[in-house]
Amino acid sequence: MAEYFQLLRRDLTTRLPAPQWPANTRLDHYRDELAPAIHAVLRMTQEQGGGRVPSLAEWRRQFITDAESDPTLCLVASNADGILGVAQCWTSAFIKNLSIHPCAQGQGLGRALLLHTFHVFKQRGEPYVDLKVLESNQRARQLYESAGMVFVLRDQVPED
Repeated sequence: MAEYFQLLRRDLTTRLPAPQWPANTRLDHYRDELAPAIHAVLRMTQEQGGGRVPSLAEWRRQFITDAESDPTLCLVASNADGILGVAQCWTSAFIKNLSIHPCAQGQGLGRALLLHTFHVFKQRGEPYVDLKVLESNQRARQLYESAGMVFVLRDQVPED
């Protein structure tokens, strides 16, 4: 049976709400020493969203070889227990992965990280930011739509 995704877009030319972070949340971005922990969160949550995360070595290499990859656009939220959320974005104003560790889901971290990502791209002068979400991922779609993202198009997920 065919699976579909939706491309959603957030206009960044309007006023953006400020993120409301859970207590004791720290913000950072990709650094090589954090790579294994960041990658682990991305891999742990890929089954929920249908995203594809390559091996750690290949994923790390992308930050060096892929023009779309920028370490400062791999946004990381953590607390004293470790990394709880990751927004891995591309330079083309695209959110590739938004992953929240299962222990931190339902506490507002995903919304805060999403809103923070919007602010980062607005500061970079981008007029909008896009992402793809599986049509069947109701929880993620509700989050994105509640943050002002709107439907752009629907397409079939390519088969590998």
